[in-house]
Formats: sequence, C-alpha cells, structure tokens
Amino acid sequence: MDDNGWVSSIISWIRIVTCFVSMMVTTFIWALIMVVLIPWPYERIRQGNIYGHVTGRMLMWILGNPIKIEGAEYNNERAIYISNHASPIDIFLIMWLTPTGTVGIAKKEIVWYPLFGQLYVLANHLRIDRSNPTSAIESMKEAARAVVRNNLSLIIFPEGTRSKNGRLLPFKKGFVHLALQTRLPIVPMVLTGTHQAWRKGSLHVRPTPLAVKYLPPISTENWKAEKIDDYVKMVHDLYAAQLPETQRPLA
Repeated sequence: MDDNGWVSSIISWIRIVTCFVSMMVTTFIWALIMVVLIPWPYERIRQGNIYGHVTGRMLMWILGNPIKIEGAEYNNERAIYISNHASPIDIFLIMWLTPTGTVGIAKKEIVWYPLFGQLYVLANHLRIDRSNPTSAIESMKEAARAVVRNNLSLIIFPEGTRSKNGRLLPFKKGFVHLALQTRLPIVPMVLTGTHQAWRKGSLHVRPTPLAVKYLPPISTENWKAEKIDDYVKMVHDLYAAQLPETQRPLA
C-alpha cells in the first residue's frame, strides 16, 4: 500500500486525472440542471444530492479502493450526519453516502473551489463565515431554520478542518448547537483508512482498504443548552473509541 515506485505513481496519476475529468463532465451536466431549477430551491438540493450520489460513487470506483460499509440502515432518516475528516476521499464518500434531502454546511470560501464550489452554491447548500463569530452564529441559526422548515437533513464535519495525520481533532460546538435548534438525532459516520489512501499534500492515491461505519442515531430530544460541552465530549469520545489506534487523538 505504501509502494512509491514509478508504476504505482503513474497508475495513481491516471486515476486522479480520470477523476478530475469525470467530475468536470458530471458537474457541467448538473450545473445546467441547477440553472433551470433556480426558482425551486428544494429541488436544487435534491438534485445536488443525486449529483453527489452519482459523482461520489463514480469517483470511488475510479480510485478503486475496497470499501466496507457498516450500519447503512441508519442512513435513511432525517438527522444531523457528522463525519471525521482526514482526506479528500472523505468528500467523495460523503457525497455518495448521505441521503437525498441533505444539505451541507461549509466555509464561505468554498465558492472559489473550481467546479465543485460553484455547484455547491447552485445546489443551495449552506455557507458560514468562520472568520466572523457573530456572522457564523447567525448563519447556524438560519441553517437550523431552513432545515426544520424544509424537512431536511444536515451533514457537517465537527472537527471544522481536515486532520493532517488522520488523528481525530477536537470537535467544534456547531453540530450540538444545530441539534439543540432542530432536535434532529445525530448519526455519526466513522471513516477509517482514508488518510492513508490519499495523504494530505500528496497526489499519490494508494489502494488502502477503507471503512465507513454508521453508528446508531443519538437522540437529542432532551438535550439542554447548559450541557453543550458534555455533549461535545461524549460524541468525541464515541469517535475515539470507534477509530483504530492510529487515528485516535493523542493523549
């Protein structure tokens, strides 16, 4: 899996270029669909999810990593889906595996990402300004209102950024605030192996086996605002217990 020979590098480059070209094609097709659907924001969300299912599955097939999925029975309900984040592959998996009717929350700068960022905005997903705490809080409240109003699910990376070495980072509080405002259950998605398959700063994709494990929904019906820190720690500890030793946070 760590072979860095020239044959392995060439195969990796071919896979990455094929991914990029394939994503350009599907993004262009769905961008046209989104433009037609501008008057219908919910339908754009739905089409964005269909785009993600098609494109994410296709990209994972091109990369060729063996994937084991557990607990898929938990991905068919309205919920706040959360995931650890250590590789670009995580994005492909999330696109593929989150249910239709799910919106993402990303930093506002995503609009500048070629192709993907523009489609993200067209698909009516949500953005926040992380550099402005007041604006970020208001964006979270508006996101919660939109989710409740339109019977949507959410997907969010609670670490807030990508781990450089695959080890779990501390969780931000945003997903708990969203849970308190929407009362949706939280469904953790535990991703393992992705940081080894495509390492940060590398263009070498390795055939590392990957695993996606959905954990049972965590009810938030009786959560209280004064215990936010406790809930963050509880969910973080749950992830740490599920991850392999190489991805657990250092003590």
